[in-house]
Amino acid sequence: MAEVPGTDWQETIAPDEAQRYEDAARRFAAIQQRKSKTFGTGRTLHRKQLTAAYGTLEVLDSLPAWAAQGLFSEPHDYEVWVRLSNGGFDKARDAMPDIRGFAFRVLGVQGDSALGNGPARSQDFTLINQEAFAFKGSAEFVDFAEAASYGNGALLRYIFKRYGVFGAPVQLARMIKVAGKPFSGFATEPMFSSVPMANGPYAARVRLVPAEANGKPEPGANKDWNADFSARLAKGALHWDLQLQPWVNETLTPIEDASVNWPTRYVTVARLMLPQQDTAGADGQALAHRVEATVIDPWQALAAHRPLGDVQRARKAVYFASQKGRGAV
Repeated sequence: MAEVPGTDWQETIAPDEAQRYEDAARRFAAIQQRKSKTFGTGRTLHRKQLTAAYGTLEVLDSLPAWAAQGLFSEPHDYEVWVRLSNGGFDKARDAMPDIRGFAFRVLGVQGDSALGNGPARSQDFTLINQEAFAFKGSAEFVDFAEAASYGNGALLRYIFKRYGVFGAPVQLARMIKVAGKPFSGFATEPMFSSVPMANGPYAARVRLVPAEANGKPEPGANKDWNADFSARLAKGALHWDLQLQPWVNETLTPIEDASVNWPTRYVTVARLMLPQQDTAGADGQALAHRVEATVIDPWQALAAHRPLGDVQRARKAVYFASQKGRGAV
């Protein structure tokens, strides 16, 4: 049966969400304050910025009707800022197992903001090297993250308390698989939104696929992700395809269960290009400081690309608290 992108998706808002999200923001703010005493002012998650770069996003022509929405409604070239990061609370060694983040701001967009506060400032994408989120919803993730922020011992105690003697080994195996997933580098690995956003009246997830011209993985790149990425940029331009994956029905492509990996086919809608540049030079370092200080948030988006689902709604509260905690708002 052919996959037909649909528009009858729905979000399910729980009665206690506002209180839960307020509590999650408070708990993450406490983690941020505690970690900032050790590492200096910074984000709660994805604290360690590895590399910043600039480039362009070229929206393609002749897209399918379901894909040609919002940012992708017509061909256009946009300025882009990119931030690469490790996902953790700490500024750990790059070789440590972690989630990797590829975030970018698309500047110069035109349209109402997803936040409902006037024109959109940018269209931001926050991607990771995991195609599906590790948890069904935000409540489980918040509890997990808070325990993890105190170290492996606290996390282990939390897992056995929450999942029991029989469930804990299963959960530990899942965690090890996620955190230990091989990663070859930001220029060579696909990156994913993992959770959906609106695409006009449709809904979609996002994937970024590196071009073969970016080169092959380099042995030992995990010792210094910045060095690997910056060396490639110093030699020439890097390219990726930006792709959308459509919602078709609640069974195959649920909005609220972030742990389900959608099976629908991706369609290329734009191309990201970072031109040859020196990230270590004066201009590169100035951009790095600017990107580190700025806001990159999936809710900094066009209304046409409003983030969807429980995890995304929780992010709205948690990201804003983190931004206040580091003086970015």
